Amino acid sequence: MDLALLRRLTTGEGWGLLQSLPPYDEKEALALQDRLRGVGFDADLVAAALNQSRLRARAADKFGEFAQGMVFTSDGLEQATRLDVAARHAQRFRQAGISTVHDLGCGIGADAMAMAGLDLRVRAIDADEVTAAIAAVNLRHWPDSTAVQGRVEEFVPPAGEGARGVGAWLDPARRTPGVADVHGRTRRLFGLGAMSPSWEQVQEVARALPATGVKLAPAFPHHALPAGAEAQWTSLAGEVLECAVWFGPLVRTPGRTAALLRPGTAPVVVTESDAPEHERVASLGAVGSWLYEPDKAVLRAGLVGAVAAAVDGCELDEGVGYVSADRAEDVPFARRFVVVEAMPFNVKALRGWLRDHGFDRLTVKKRGVSVDADLLRRQLRLPAKGSSEATVVLTRVRSNQVALIVRPA
Repeated sequence: MDLALLRRLTTGEGWGLLQSLPPYDEKEALALQDRLRGVGFDADLVAAALNQSRLRARAADKFGEFAQGMVFTSDGLEQATRLDVAARHAQRFRQAGISTVHDLGCGIGADAMAMAGLDLRVRAIDADEVTAAIAAVNLRHWPDSTAVQGRVEEFVPPAGEGARGVGAWLDPARRTPGVADVHGRTRRLFGLGAMSPSWEQVQEVARALPATGVKLAPAFPHHALPAGAEAQWTSLAGEVLECAVWFGPLVRTPGRTAALLRPGTAPVVVTESDAPEHERVASLGAVGSWLYEPDKAVLRAGLVGAVAAAVDGCELDEGVGYVSADRAEDVPFARRFVVVEAMPFNVKALRGWLRDHGFDRLTVKKRGVSVDADLLRRQLRLPAKGSSEATVVLTRVRSNQVALIVRPA
């Protein structure tokens, strides 16, 4: 969609058409397209409206009812911050006394909307002309906030009194420009060196405007965190969504933290002070009766010690994350399993144990070992349509591969 078509879609006849469409149904889309063209709507406008209807249906998971008043691109929707997470970002700025936020690399404007919704004045830019225009449409309910085309590299931070109460929020591009796939998405990039603006440019903004936050991928390396800053890994219902790095007055707890969000419950935050140094299991025979699997945000933040401390347990091996203990505790940032059997990993031995105990289906969880789960299932030669399921955890103890048969507690 180019800028001219976007303007047609978001004004006058185009906007009326878009808002009048029924809930998106893939099976009915072609027939609906033919009907709309048959009554005189331009083919390009119909195609754009139906594409927006499809994207709005997908966006409901991130934006709820707000999705029906927004405009999207495929890439923009995939990369956009979820509404509840964006609200947490905005709260950081508001609680730090910030009144104006420069959203540098705003995408479709998800974070900008959350900030404007908390009465922050947003000055958003995006390098892509169409994306910036889409963000402006999504910000239309807040006249004091704007979105225009602009490059972060050319941003000049305010200085002196002009910088009072001013902060910055960055969401660096992590996709290659150019040809998209069949779903309208371009290739994702990983690593600090591949993003735009660069990590060094992000830190330059933070030096000029200390109240700076930046949304990064969960793979953010711990060693790259500047002194005094906070890196917070956030998960929603167990899925890690981002690592946000905060500077200056936006820092709540310096160092690495993990925030766990679950619908209907209060957020749980784990910090380095909750995660003291911890021991490793001495041997396979010392594996306890309970196994704890930390939330993925806790794992990404390197805070497994918090689980070990909570249950008086030991990590199975360096870096695998699983914690063994003899105590049964309800830990809000870890899942608990009963350990049914612990054995050295051997396909023949595992096959025999599963057969002897009547299991004919298998869920495989693995960490710290290079085992192909699908190949393992074929090697175990389990029945094709079994009904009795076992869960096996393939991991390491003292650098040796082991198989733990576990049951959710």
